[in-house]
Amino acid sequence: MEKLTTKQLKDMWIKFYKDHGHTQIDSASLVPQNDNSVLFTTAGMHPLVPYLLGEPHPQGTKLCDYQKCLRTNDIDSVGDASHLTFFEMLGNWSLGDYFKEQMIEYSWEFLTSKKYLGIPKERLAVTVFAGNDDAPKDVEAYNKWASLGMPKDHIFYTADNWWQAAEVGPCGPDSEMFFITDKEPCGPNCSPSCDCGRYLEIWNDVFMGYAHTEDGKLVELEKKNIDTGMGLERAVCVLNGMKSVYETDVLQSCIKKIEELSNKKYGTDEQTTRAMRIIADHMRASTMLIGDEVPTTPSNVGRGYVLRRLIRRSVNYARSLGIDAYKLCDLAELYIDIFKEYYPSLVTNHDLIITELNREIKKFNNTIGQGLKEFDKAIKNITNDKMSGAVAFRLYETFGFPIEITIEMAQNHGIQVDMDEFRKCEKEHKEKSKANTQVFTSGLSGTGLMETKYHTATHLLHAALRKKFGNDLCQRGSNNTPERLRFDFNLDHKMTPEEIKEIEDAVNTQIKRGLDVTCETMTPDEAIKCGAIGLFNNKYGDKVTVYTIGDYSKEICKGPHVKNTKELGVFHITKEESCSAGVRRIKAILTDK
Repeated sequence: MEKLTTKQLKDMWIKFYKDHGHTQIDSASLVPQNDNSVLFTTAGMHPLVPYLLGEPHPQGTKLCDYQKCLRTNDIDSVGDASHLTFFEMLGNWSLGDYFKEQMIEYSWEFLTSKKYLGIPKERLAVTVFAGNDDAPKDVEAYNKWASLGMPKDHIFYTADNWWQAAEVGPCGPDSEMFFITDKEPCGPNCSPSCDCGRYLEIWNDVFMGYAHTEDGKLVELEKKNIDTGMGLERAVCVLNGMKSVYETDVLQSCIKKIEELSNKKYGTDEQTTRAMRIIADHMRASTMLIGDEVPTTPSNVGRGYVLRRLIRRSVNYARSLGIDAYKLCDLAELYIDIFKEYYPSLVTNHDLIITELNREIKKFNNTIGQGLKEFDKAIKNITNDKMSGAVAFRLYETFGFPIEITIEMAQNHGIQVDMDEFRKCEKEHKEKSKANTQVFTSGLSGTGLMETKYHTATHLLHAALRKKFGNDLCQRGSNNTPERLRFDFNLDHKMTPEEIKEIEDAVNTQIKRGLDVTCETMTPDEAIKCGAIGLFNNKYGDKVTVYTIGDYSKEICKGPHVKNTKELGVFHITKEESCSAGVRRIKAILTDK
């Protein structure tokens, strides 16, 4: 098997599924639309949630893609051999079309055919569901793998092969595929369940044939779905026999640039290697976030805080390697060039990416020297291996050090930070900027009635803002919960109380009118001609879903929505504030009166 590049695997995946009757859909934004369960798109299935729940997809029932993903729950582990924040996920879906046997056939062909990966069957192993009190052993999957030529002693039943996103909703058995390395078995019972490193996972097929009901029962679905995922970087790493995802071609191209900028060699020592890996990862993630279809910019809350932390962490590690922090923009330029073929918004947002990076680096550089002096002073005065939380909070509030950076610097000196005192100081000062502690759960949850109402109200708010401030105003982010809506948009000034009241009244007027909400499927050209709002630029594919609210709003969206605006109640704007440079945020609620 020849060495694979990430581009080769990505292109091969799309070609395979297109050749087998699938339609390629474009990667969704890193900013989830109308999904409050995650800050970012963390898996390939998240943008497909409405369709996995039964809504017809405008591009058909057999789909494939490569999806931008970002996870920050393991950010402190970045720098080891396997962890990344930004990564790409290869996926394919059947929405009520083919099911288990056909999917296993596709998997076998892609893995073993010389036309594709050409992996010898002796180097492959799979796991299938062992069954439990609720669902039977997946004998069907076992037999199918065996019939195709998978050695029976390479097929393992395990209790872990069950996928579910939430306590209520679609679920089912899955089958994971593993590459068998040259490592000797760790013992007579060596299997993919071991941590010995002999078996490395490369792909997972989910057979979404069941659903958990609200009363806790497991029922078989009439319409069964397939959801698969292959992590691009991990797969390239495993299939090439590499020891680290940072040896893959894209990340290596960045590391070579970092070597050039620092005049240091990757791999010479653990500290240098870790610093280069962190910079390569964080700058790719930062470039992708700012250059997204829905750009994120640095701030002290939510996504903006995550981005700020990524950039400032990169600056700290660049300084440790003797790199001028402003040269980090060279890495952004490199990533834009590499990914522009797949993600055109990087080219569209090129100037925004460089401007925001330079602005954030300048802000941090203006205070980092003083902050480091403060840190060093605190370190010298420590007698019990514990840094005062008040000092950590001062570094955070005054000098812009995210608490995670302070913790990391302290750990390098064998010192802990008093987090109880830090949180006490944070609460006392009523700071808005809080560390990102959101739990990353699945996007299959959170589709209740109130969120549906807030989703529809967001469309009315968007339309009202555009009618007031002009059509250059557009959505920069949206997050709905059962308690409120939150809408981010570009605007060059703080809204006056009069403007806020005008927008609030405009939305309530449309609610009182009792406008019907209708849904149509059409081509992007048709959507443009009929005046629908949306991010075009080949983002949607051949078909789009357009929701129309009377004569007031027409927008490309995936739903769900109420049927008539009278169902919404009364709209109240509770807050208007700055989200980041040039971006404002409105929070609003719906009440009965």
